[in-house]
Amino acid sequence: MKHLLPILLLAMMAFACRQRSGSPDRSIEKLEPPPKAANVLPAKQVAAKAAQPPKLDGIDDDSCWSRANWQYIDQNWMGANYDSLDFAGRYKLAWDKNHLYILAEIVDDTLRTSDKPLENYLADDCLIVYLDENRSGGNHQYNYNAFAYHLRLDGRVVDIGTDSSAHLYPGHCIVKRNTRGNTTTWEMAVRVFPDTYQDNAPNSPANLSTGKKMGFAIAYNDADRAPTRENLVGNVYIDGTLRDIAWIDASVFGELLLED
Repeated sequence: MKHLLPILLLAMMAFACRQRSGSPDRSIEKLEPPPKAANVLPAKQVAAKAAQPPKLDGIDDDSCWSRANWQYIDQNWMGANYDSLDFAGRYKLAWDKNHLYILAEIVDDTLRTSDKPLENYLADDCLIVYLDENRSGGNHQYNYNAFAYHLRLDGRVVDIGTDSSAHLYPGHCIVKRNTRGNTTTWEMAVRVFPDTYQDNAPNSPANLSTGKKMGFAIAYNDADRAPTRENLVGNVYIDGTLRDIAWIDASVFGELLLED
């Protein structure tokens, strides 16, 4: 028995050492939240000034586009998971004093539109440009604190007005599209209006200049075969369960800085 005592003491000492060394207690282990997507777009984006405005023809052969880097539309704001054959998107930005220029390249295996733009604009394929001229953030659901331009395949532009109804906004965005196979190139010039914009009144767009900061986001409404859209995919990460919020809250837009 006296020979067993030292062995018992050694076993007790070894167990105590393991406890002090920090061996994990699996019964109380806490799981860390999953990391955010590695391809999240930074909150700040930069657009370089165009020495010459691009020729709006849906072809990316202008000098301003060669200076710009691709950014990606890859944050699923609404809908089930999709693959790259169903949808993939990327875009470039440029500007001059009169316009914000956008080049977007969209892969979509099925394009769908209707002849009732004010009724079915959310059930059609469209590119959506979100703009907040003074980056004030906040609610813009039924006001012009910010704009959410829905650019349809037929070239018409839809947003919601102060009367809570959808309206066409001709002259706000000049859009040209070029589709080859499953890839559509959108090239556009967007006039940036301030929050003083009024319906049925003369309105002047803002003059853009170096150093100006705006709120900006871009998304694609993917509507293949269902009576409504399958996915809404944006360029900025939006936290929480309600990610289809950019049409209401401009605070989730990214910051766009205009540089020379």
